[in-house]
Amino acid sequence: MPRTILVTGAHGFLGRHAARLFAQQGDLVKGLGHGDWAPEEWKQWGLSEWHPGDVTLEMLQDCADKPFAILHCAGSGSVPLSLENPWQDFQRTVATTADVLEYVRVYSPDSRVIYPSSASVYGIAETFPITEDCRLAPISPYGVHKWMAEQLVLSSARQFRLSTAIVRLFSIYGCGLRKQLLWDACRKLSEGDHLFMGTGEEMRDWLHVEDAATLLSAAVDNADPECPLVNGGTGEGVTVRDLLHQVADSFSIQSSKPEFSGTNRRGDPSRYVADISRASKWGWKPAKHWRERVTEYVAWWERHRETPPDSMTQFTVR
Repeated sequence: MPRTILVTGAHGFLGRHAARLFAQQGDLVKGLGHGDWAPEEWKQWGLSEWHPGDVTLEMLQDCADKPFAILHCAGSGSVPLSLENPWQDFQRTVATTADVLEYVRVYSPDSRVIYPSSASVYGIAETFPITEDCRLAPISPYGVHKWMAEQLVLSSARQFRLSTAIVRLFSIYGCGLRKQLLWDACRKLSEGDHLFMGTGEEMRDWLHVEDAATLLSAAVDNADPECPLVNGGTGEGVTVRDLLHQVADSFSIQSSKPEFSGTNRRGDPSRYVADISRASKWGWKPAKHWRERVTEYVAWWERHRETPPDSMTQFTVR
């Protein structure tokens, strides 16, 4: 009998890819969250049901139906927006997590809860690669709220013996992501704007969204009341300079080479590289290399740059 997996935030970038992977594995996948999604679209992403609405205790009582696991992808996804509206960021990230955990505690204690957190909880890290035991010192509301949500998950596991797991994801990317560095870089370079913030030596660990989905699937299998916590990255650091040069070189027509202002954006640490030893012990490893997938992303961007997001029923990600 197939397992039932509820994915909150299934309309989002990470949620939809995770939903499709679970469906491909034979699970029955339900989705809950924001998004005006036509049935022919959400079915393409592997959902058997789509419930539009806020992630609240009442909504979960109505549609969750005691799933095998809840993958809680709903929440804020932007450092700049968290700086503009920290209260809203708190509501989307911390309050929704509290409701998911309360639903499981009261109504479905056998359900597993998987929380995709963020490397932003580390803040300005002091050692590299970053291990899960490093000091946590988030420097943005986004990171603080992710840390608070983690504490709720850890507390619920210990106090109420709920089976949980936390995955601290580093820089997620892939075709279909219409925001953040790759999207902005494609837009700017195509318009002849080649000046970027920072020095270019800032370093990130880029994890393809399909690799992130397989790690979240492994988290479902490994969740328990001890709440295992793993980093989600590749273990390879890539400078912003190298990444943007790859973007420029991947355009079908010649593009300007990137240059850098030397001024860093508020709330942006200079270096993030994951130690993935714990995730590797689950038998997981990333399969996508950043150079090939960045080239793939640029080709996708050139095809879809003028396409409204709501009309894109299927992203080409392989």
